[in-house]
Amino acid sequence: MKVIHLLKSTALATVMIASASFAHAAAPAPQEIVKTYSDIALAMYQDSLDEARQLKKAVEALIANPTEETLKAARTAWIAARVPYQQTEGYRFGNAVVDDWEGKVNAWPLDEGLIDYVDASYGKSSDENPAYTLNVIANEKFQLGNTTIDATKITPELLSGSLHEAQEVESNVATGYHAIEFMLWGQDLNGTNAGAGNRPATDFDTKNCTGGNCDRRVQYLTAATDLLITDLEEIVAAWADGGQARKDILSKSPDDALATILTGLGSLSYGELAGERMKLGVLLHDPEEEHDCFSDNTHNSHYYNQVGMNAIYNGRYTRIDGSILFGPSLADLTQAKSPAAHERLSGLLADTNAKMQVMKDTADSGKMAYDQMLGANNPEGNKILLDVVDGLVAQTRGIEQVVSDLGLKIDVEGSDSLDNPTSVN
Repeated sequence: MKVIHLLKSTALATVMIASASFAHAAAPAPQEIVKTYSDIALAMYQDSLDEARQLKKAVEALIANPTEETLKAARTAWIAARVPYQQTEGYRFGNAVVDDWEGKVNAWPLDEGLIDYVDASYGKSSDENPAYTLNVIANEKFQLGNTTIDATKITPELLSGSLHEAQEVESNVATGYHAIEFMLWGQDLNGTNAGAGNRPATDFDTKNCTGGNCDRRVQYLTAATDLLITDLEEIVAAWADGGQARKDILSKSPDDALATILTGLGSLSYGELAGERMKLGVLLHDPEEEHDCFSDNTHNSHYYNQVGMNAIYNGRYTRIDGSILFGPSLADLTQAKSPAAHERLSGLLADTNAKMQVMKDTADSGKMAYDQMLGANNPEGNKILLDVVDGLVAQTRGIEQVVSDLGLKIDVEGSDSLDNPTSVN
């Protein structure tokens, strides 16, 4: 595969360079497409790992010298680490290795009272979660059901083995990006008004501690960051030559391999992103349904999901260093086999890209954060999000047309917020 360098471009503009410019004279073989798909997966996850290592350096600097400046730098590093990772989510919903692994790094939403102190408005208990206000940072020993847990030292093993999804409660999220996000920002208590979480740097200052238990808060942040790196190393290995994820898709029949790729694109586009991550929040006008709810980074998470879907379909991934990895793609195959379906899907992707860009630009400008767009009395913000939802639903229909024209079959994940919105409350 070739690597070329791009000097200036935006992410969505880059991936939407007409695939005809790189199309093959004849339809590429499915095996070639699967190789490109696997190589891009490896590159995306490797970039995610590299950015997580940069995050670790920023966390270490914060711990060594807890100031507002080092806290801001750690937050900036966390946001940067989300960019490549969110592009990988098109590899979910069809690759068993990814589906089994993903919950360790990107599970949400989380009940933050499991981890640390919370505002009184959070409440003291939950019928669904006995560990709702466990606060492991404040407690060296505690009960989980009939088990006494020794948390004298907060380690990666404690987080992954005893706390994460404890008692089979999905909102007991103790690991991954969102646990680290909560540690760096704290709760966002602004509802659908302006403002993100505002944890002070002194929460990590063992000599001038706020919030109590600063030494254990440092342990938790360190353990969660180290564990994120370990988990990303695992998935990088799975997509490397000889890794299980790569072997799995290479061993599938041509039709099944192509269906796996399209299942990921369709399910992320429809049920997950358009439905559970976006439409549901607008229906409920609830900032708790915001994906990156502590940092107000949700607009970027959704935007880079779309960037990733474009990259997978077109077989073109812009790496963190600005180089572009590309090869035979689904776009090439569809263009050769069904030009009309390819043209339709390319147009629908471009339309969603434009709507995503409006959402991102509105948030990045400071005019209106994503959680403000969710507000019950904000028709302008609601429309921005619902326009994206409409674009995602339409592009899913385009994906389904490609599936049909290639003679394939897939099952796309659904969402009540799209399929039965009157049931959502």
